[in-house]
Amino acid sequence: MIDPIFQTDNYQLARKLLDVSALRQEAIATNVANAETPGFRRLDIAPDFAAQLKSRLEAGDFAATSDSLRPQLAEDQTARSVRPDGNTVEIERELLAMNRNSVEYDYLSEVVSGNLKQLKLAITGHSGT
Repeated sequence: MIDPIFQTDNYQLARKLLDVSALRQEAIATNVANAETPGFRRLDIAPDFAAQLKSRLEAGDFAATSDSLRPQLAEDQTARSVRPDGNTVEIERELLAMNRNSVEYDYLSEVVSGNLKQLKLAITGHSGT
């Protein structure tokens, strides 16, 4: 009965982007941990994920196919080495990315929890807060 509520594009998109945000946090932590490792290449979400996400949303079948869409980590091909040892991690960039990712995660978690609160209100007739 409530399955259709959780199959809306907006809810599924928010959940998928929460997954991306959690995975990006892992990448940032790995990058920071390896900031002094010679030859380490910066990691981020694979760039083809955004294109796949966009094409599925435009096709109008996102909720039905979102489970098969999984973000992956990949070497950041746009990161350039500014150090002689070949490491492409810039701590300042990682700290900015961490802050941005934290804000995005907080927003997306509010979207998902808001949907759940609306469902609870529809079922019980009160918000229960």
